[in-house]
Amino acid sequence: MNKKTYIVGDSMISSLGFGTEENMKALYAGKSGVQRIEDIQLYPEPFMGARLDDKQLNRCFSSLLMMSKLPQEFEFTRFEKMAIISMSGVYREQAFPTDKNTLFILSTTKGNIDLLQEELMEKWGKERSMLYKAAEVIAQFWGFENKARVLSNACISGVEALHIASKFIKQGVYENVIIVGADMLTEFVVSGFMSFQSLSANVCKPFDEGRDGLNLGEAAGCIFLSSNEKYLKNNKDILEVLGGGSSNDANHISGPSRTGDGQFFAISSAMKEAGVTSDDIDHVSAHGTATPYNDEMESKALNLAGLQEKPVNSLKAYFGHTIGAAGVIESIVAIHNLIDQKILKSLGFEKHGVSMPLHISQETKDYSMKNILKTASGFGGCNAAVIISKSEKV
Repeated sequence: MNKKTYIVGDSMISSLGFGTEENMKALYAGKSGVQRIEDIQLYPEPFMGARLDDKQLNRCFSSLLMMSKLPQEFEFTRFEKMAIISMSGVYREQAFPTDKNTLFILSTTKGNIDLLQEELMEKWGKERSMLYKAAEVIAQFWGFENKARVLSNACISGVEALHIASKFIKQGVYENVIIVGADMLTEFVVSGFMSFQSLSANVCKPFDEGRDGLNLGEAAGCIFLSSNEKYLKNNKDILEVLGGGSSNDANHISGPSRTGDGQFFAISSAMKEAGVTSDDIDHVSAHGTATPYNDEMESKALNLAGLQEKPVNSLKAYFGHTIGAAGVIESIVAIHNLIDQKILKSLGFEKHGVSMPLHISQETKDYSMKNILKTASGFGGCNAAVIISKSEKV
């Protein structure tokens, strides 16, 4: 059994806007959601990051409460609101099923991590800070019949969730999978990356000679996958997850392989599963965090995979690094780049700054594409890749 994994719908919220259309409009205009943040609840000193508008978040969520399958007095955390809002964008366009044929996957690294603060823990209780509990609450809002699954594997969570979901569908385990990727800016996350000295004091510059670190961001994105063609009746374009792969280079707890072999193995597995070669890949949406080690590693991996002449970009200077949401929202951008046949410039890039040759996209332009490779790498040596493809017909 090897069914197709169609992409039925998507939606996202980020510092650039609420809804995919608003985000894509900002991306094509070259806008960045990264700005100076002064909030002692997050960090004692100002830092550069990408944050959601809380007033818009709460206003948007209030309008959704009538859809909840939970009692009206039930309270939701900020993280759960983000996830549910991103799902509502998909639901409005194409109501997704919640029956036994459908799986809900939550991709996140930290979930309700803010609840570990003493005053919040007292209100919400310890269990609510657990990832499974956040997934359970989100699933109950929509009334999913199956138990929710959580995929938490550092910064590859979103890309790996797409790959695992496509395998479930191709093997006939589930007909539909709803994936949500979400993570927040919190004191825990900001102070952690500050301790690594990996945050830039400016908008980050992936693959650039002057890159000096990353920017953190927060976002939520939702993708509806299905093998059932009936959900595609309103889709002008047919897109599918063609294949994926993952690996672990076991190099260091927070540093990637110096040779790029780990990400190369993930890319190779993805191309093998998709039945394509490097010649068939039209564009690479890289992880591109703008840290010295990550970008250097990726330049080696893409050369090992024979992709050094393919247009490459990183979206981190637009959204910041949104951790567990990154793989999902950056895949949504890839989906709409395929639909619009447009490639985005790698914001922040000016001068080649890695040791291996790469074709970094330096302008946003029309570009004919069929297959996009999305990559991700994370702490613990994990790597993942997925290939998103535009089909001629169902």
